[in-house]
Amino acid sequence: MWMIKDLFEGLPQVGPREEQLGPGAWVLRAFSLADEASLLASLEGVVSQAPFRHMVTPGGYRMSVAMTNCGSLGWVSDRTGYRYDAIDPLSGLAWPRMPDAFFNLAKTAAAEAGFNDFDPDACLINRYEPGAKLSLHQDRDERDYGQPIVSVSLGVPAVFLFGGLKRSDRTERVPVRHGDVVVWGGPDRLRYHGVLPLKEDQHPVLGRCRINLTFRKAG
Repeated sequence: MWMIKDLFEGLPQVGPREEQLGPGAWVLRAFSLADEASLLASLEGVVSQAPFRHMVTPGGYRMSVAMTNCGSLGWVSDRTGYRYDAIDPLSGLAWPRMPDAFFNLAKTAAAEAGFNDFDPDACLINRYEPGAKLSLHQDRDERDYGQPIVSVSLGVPAVFLFGGLKRSDRTERVPVRHGDVVVWGGPDRLRYHGVLPLKEDQHPVLGRCRINLTFRKAG
């Protein structure tokens, strides 16, 4: 039986490193560590305005991952379907503005992976606690598939699943740590992806949680 610690064996604890997952997909190891303080402070500001909540799928299931958003558009799910909306349904107000630290990191990471014109207008923020997972899915609610996805991992380690263009395709298990960034676009833009159930662990700042920032060009 595989263990999460086995997947992380041999990976560097600090220092940037790049790993290619496909022609348009990269893992940028430790890429956001230099921005850790500003990212965490910005996160606190966003969550104070738009708290985490567990959304419901169109089928009526409560998601195990708690979510919120920032930017001009936010991703939401309820019994009417999946969509982007400028208004937070919990407060009736616009989503918090995307912090400069978020926006700049997303653009820099995208450029590092070869996507120089990324202009994110939405950041979905996911909070994973032990046992929470994200089933395999494609990001298809955006208008422009020419723009990449940028995913930033903060907090405890997780295993990112990166599949193919069909749900039935084989998935690769990609361990991600605090500070790692995954970018995928171009021919890999619509690849299925997900997150295995989060294992019990502890991060010195975020505790038992993993925070994932997912940047997209939605509008």
